[in-house]
Amino acid sequence: MRLLVVEDEVKTGDYLQQGLTEAGFMVTLARNGLDGHHLAMAESFDLLVLDVMLPDVNGWRIVQSIREAGRQTPVLFLTARDSVDDRVKGLEMGADDYLVKPFAFSELLARVRTLLRRSSTPVLTDQIKVADLTLDLPRHRAIRAGRKISLSHKEFCLLELLARRQGEVLPRSLIASQVWDMNFDSDTNVIDVAIRRLRAKIDDNFDTKLIHTIRGMGYKLDVEDDFDEI
Repeated sequence: MRLLVVEDEVKTGDYLQQGLTEAGFMVTLARNGLDGHHLAMAESFDLLVLDVMLPDVNGWRIVQSIREAGRQTPVLFLTARDSVDDRVKGLEMGADDYLVKPFAFSELLARVRTLLRRSSTPVLTDQIKVADLTLDLPRHRAIRAGRKISLSHKEFCLLELLARRQGEVLPRSLIASQVWDMNFDSDTNVIDVAIRRLRAKIDDNFDTKLIHTIRGMGYKLDVEDDFDEI
């Protein structure tokens, strides 16, 4: 998911960029309204996190402009102005949510994820296939080469995430946020343990390996990989 953060306060902007990146998002940071407006109009983002009181072009004007251009990208306003009138104004101009400074990062992250879920496209298929592996999504069932594989709920969710993004290297932080809904702690090996268990069920009894470890980057599911690290 690509996020655009528009924030002129240096410490706040850096804090948001680091925190959201560690939560698994691709984050672009604009430090003024003009740059933020240009990026929002020129590129495709899944969500805008937008400060209201910017020194050049305020957040209200930016939202009004992108809505007039027909862009429906979800917008989360950040502001120190907490009056009811200000919140109503922001929502009426096209914002989707409103968070008052100072805020807890955990609350911001929860609101970001809620807005992204709200705007996500529904799944249009009941199955995902990669080589001889088939995932039956409604039944939470995995079958490889005609053999049913018993998976826990979390194992199936992990495999589904990898399969949906076949060939894409997924960092541990993204896996942690998407499957376990938690921020990644570098001292925690829960992701590596889960991958090992899933690999034992999906790959160990088959000649073709699907789950690959990419050194220093993360994991991916694909038919083959030349940079596999066991």
